[in-house]
Amino acid sequence: MPVITHIEDLRVLAKKRVPRMFYDYADAGSWTESTYRANEADFKNILLRQRVAVNMEGRTTRTTMVGQDVAMPVAIAPTGNTGMFHADGEILAARAAKAFGIAFTLSTMSICSIEDVSHGTGGHPFWFQLYMMRDRDFMERLIDRAKAAHCSALVVTLDLQVLGQRHKDIKNGLSTPPKPTWPNLLNLATKPRWCLGMLGTPRRSFGNIVGHAKNVGDLSSLSSWTAEQFDQALCWKDIEWIKQRWGGKLILKGILDAEDARLAVETGADAIIVSNHGGRQLDGAPSSIAALPAIVDAVGSRIEVHFDGGIRSGQDVLKAVALGAKGTYIGRAMLWGLGAMGQAGVTQALNIIHKELDITMAFCGRTDIKAVDQGILLPGTY
Repeated sequence: MPVITHIEDLRVLAKKRVPRMFYDYADAGSWTESTYRANEADFKNILLRQRVAVNMEGRTTRTTMVGQDVAMPVAIAPTGNTGMFHADGEILAARAAKAFGIAFTLSTMSICSIEDVSHGTGGHPFWFQLYMMRDRDFMERLIDRAKAAHCSALVVTLDLQVLGQRHKDIKNGLSTPPKPTWPNLLNLATKPRWCLGMLGTPRRSFGNIVGHAKNVGDLSSLSSWTAEQFDQALCWKDIEWIKQRWGGKLILKGILDAEDARLAVETGADAIIVSNHGGRQLDGAPSSIAALPAIVDAVGSRIEVHFDGGIRSGQDVLKAVALGAKGTYIGRAMLWGLGAMGQAGVTQALNIIHKELDITMAFCGRTDIKAVDQGILLPGTY
């Protein structure tokens, strides 16, 4: 086993262990992937101010996200197909998050169902991410299932009314169900650990949809259903309907424009997530970190601002917090940990990010994450 010291080590190991079609599903963006690359690259342009001779004892990264106490301002982002990176992946990631003391967000397009994750974590509250579908009856039942599982926040993704063209997925034949092409079959033959894990679990479908949506009884029927169901007519009035049906903490994901942020405030949501869907939707859009300051300025303290996109280290978390984010999300970093070593890999990813966050905060002369602001950043680099 190689020595794991940072997230890149987990990515390299995951690439060896996860079938190419699923690895590429995560480690890719749309079109030219310029926005996907910018999400990570733009963090590197922001420089930190090193401070010395400051008492660094008693540091804490503890804070809150939408009123929930968390060990650090990091949550696990909703990622589709997580259970294809490792058998029972969503359950394992949720367990790692629970043990660490941060929030886990389950995707609508997860392999393990809401009920699977609730049972697998002993009923521990988690967050649920919702896509707006045309079938309102299914939507009502999905929200009610999240309530029954005691999900403590609902995350509504706003930027997937249409699907960005992801060239790697097309070339790999990633579909529902996956195409059994010769390249895919040959690649699977090189992943015995993954294959054995998948043979040992019954969870190989989209558990929140198959058997719950009308006329969707298997993967073959799911493909045509999803092609028709993403609601291109989604508008702010739909958020009012969701908020009323849900009745709990509401987070809106996919905000990349200051005007949209102001409109989101008017819905009465508890938080927004500045996000470009990991560079997987509108290629040519700004990186999330480039969009963050203007959105924070636009909404002030009227709503809690969270951040998603390009985080690969605790330093990235610290920079986002310095620019006004009250919380951040990791998606790919979690998937790489999961694909590399299962639950232990997710825990390793969280430990790496936490240690980097804590140490970097110390170098910047701060002892409490809640006291971090733009003063830790070098002027002119953000």
